[in-house]
Amino acid sequence: MFTNDRRQVERTGKSGTPRLQYLQELVSQFQNTTDEESKERIVAHLVNFAYDPYNYAFMRKLNVLELFLDCITEPNEKLVEFGAGGICNSCADPANAAIITQCGGIPLMIQCLSSPVRNHVNYALGALYYLCNASNKEEILKPEVVETIKRYAAAGAVNVSFSNLAKAFLDKHVPE
Repeated sequence: MFTNDRRQVERTGKSGTPRLQYLQELVSQFQNTTDEESKERIVAHLVNFAYDPYNYAFMRKLNVLELFLDCITEPNEKLVEFGAGGICNSCADPANAAIITQCGGIPLMIQCLSSPVRNHVNYALGALYYLCNASNKEEILKPEVVETIKRYAAAGAVNVSFSNLAKAFLDKHVPE
């Protein structure tokens, strides 16, 4: 599942493309295309790399986290979904979380909480769970945000995933 240098060499072989170069090619393709479907495919591919800690340093170097945040501001719902998914996949890492926070990711993820698209909400709940810390609790734990998360926690019959994620968030970050 997770990669290390040895596993990476095994998978790419002697003539394979090094991971940094491959990710750079994806970022360049994204920046150079105007076709929405191509952008969606490229970002979806980047999101798949965002779960593996092996890729985190490469993603930071290539500003992929910022690319994900930019996608969240797009009118294309698929790009929003993939951007939020990329943030959720990568924010458990403290260095990534710091960049996401510094680049305005918290308000974007809070905004995703009110989306009618289920995956946006799931990704937002997961990301906020990891992003919330002592230095930004005030920004995340605003009364209106906590109330929204409490509603999701109480919605177990409607959506178990929302409920479980929201309960985990409340258990960790909102003392009773």
